[in-house]
Amino acid sequence: MLNSLSGRFLILTTVFVMLAEILIFVPSIARFREDYLLNHLERAQIASLALLADDMLDPKLEAELLENAGVFNVVLRRDEVRQLMLSSPMPRPIAKTFDLRDGTAFVLIRDAVMRLIEPENEVIRVIGAPFREAGLLIEVTMEARPLRSAMIDYGVRILLLSAVISVFTAFLLFLAVRAILVKPIRGVVDHMTRYAQAPEDARRIITPSAGVTELREAEEALKFMQTELTSALRQKDRLAQLGSAVSKISHDLRNILTSAQLFTDRIEMSEDPTVARLAPKLVNSITRAVHLCESTLAFGKAEEPSPTLAMAHLNPIVDDVVDSERMAIGDSDIHFSVYIPPMMTVRADAEQLYRVISNLVRNARQAIMATDKPGDIIVAASETEEFWLIEVTDTGPGLASKAEEHLFTPFQGGVRKGGSGLGMAISEELVRGHGGSLELASTSGKGTVFRIKLPKGDVTLSK
Repeated sequence: MLNSLSGRFLILTTVFVMLAEILIFVPSIARFREDYLLNHLERAQIASLALLADDMLDPKLEAELLENAGVFNVVLRRDEVRQLMLSSPMPRPIAKTFDLRDGTAFVLIRDAVMRLIEPENEVIRVIGAPFREAGLLIEVTMEARPLRSAMIDYGVRILLLSAVISVFTAFLLFLAVRAILVKPIRGVVDHMTRYAQAPEDARRIITPSAGVTELREAEEALKFMQTELTSALRQKDRLAQLGSAVSKISHDLRNILTSAQLFTDRIEMSEDPTVARLAPKLVNSITRAVHLCESTLAFGKAEEPSPTLAMAHLNPIVDDVVDSERMAIGDSDIHFSVYIPPMMTVRADAEQLYRVISNLVRNARQAIMATDKPGDIIVAASETEEFWLIEVTDTGPGLASKAEEHLFTPFQGGVRKGGSGLGMAISEELVRGHGGSLELASTSGKGTVFRIKLPKGDVTLSK
């Protein structure tokens, strides 16, 4: 109860209302003291009127008038003449004098607090203005203990009343908070609990219904998150099923390609010059297809084979990529250019590096062919003291904003219409396995540039 939001709100409300009442209590007790003293001045003035009506009062009657007024003596100043109207013996000398005619709020509060603190039964003089302008001033002497007792009694009653008001107000606020905040929050928590039991079930997604703006915004944010998560889980299930199917297909395809590999030796023995020239490329293509199937099987196990790093000549790798792509352009007017220093070597897995460069060049070729316009594809390499740099540049139409945003996300970052986005995701993973990075250097309506950075040292680059 006390650890709940409504319980703590109840306690805080009670405390704050009590603090407010205490702040009100001090001025109230000061006002009560002033009214108490003014009341005694008025009663003393009324008692003195009896003497004005009859100069000869019986001593017993005079003592009774002073007792009813609660004072020892009364002094009235009329026409600049100070007259002792009524008097009786005082038990002690006058200790303090208070003039109510010019008392400021600060002075009244200070005197009230000092009276509560002071327990002594002092004799005090009180000066004030006569009521109904019946003179210049009226002065009385009286004991302080009855005043202090009346102030304490009044203060106790005020504090008790404040406590009752505080509890009642806090209880009303408690009910209001439960209805306006706590109940909707519990509803959101219940929705989250039910959704967590079956996040794939779209029927469990929350429907915003709160009337409070902030809670409505929280419900809408939760709905968006649950919708995205449900979609992601469904896609995950589909990907798992697809991965299982691809693994089976890759397994069978690997066996078929392995059988095809056995016939390449006889093809290489052909006397046809064209066959003799193309046979090595056919062998390489089949070998890479087998490796790709094996990599797909490894990917289905949520892992990419670690690269076998060695110093590899870059030109032969790029030449194989370009030769393969030239065979695929058909009648398209696409020109390939390679700018790589002779005998340049990089530390990489040659097969995996081929897959990365081949994917980049193939994407560039397909982007240009989709425009039915001529274009250029350039593969260039350079090196610094820390990195080997390989850039693939094309003069295609550039990447769409969605493709650029999800460039390396599987099934979302396809660089061409109809693409799955797996190629860029796998390429980025392969380069990262080398300790390097694959990044989009630039893209616009005039073309796109991808950059591969391979470290010379043992430093692993972060994406």
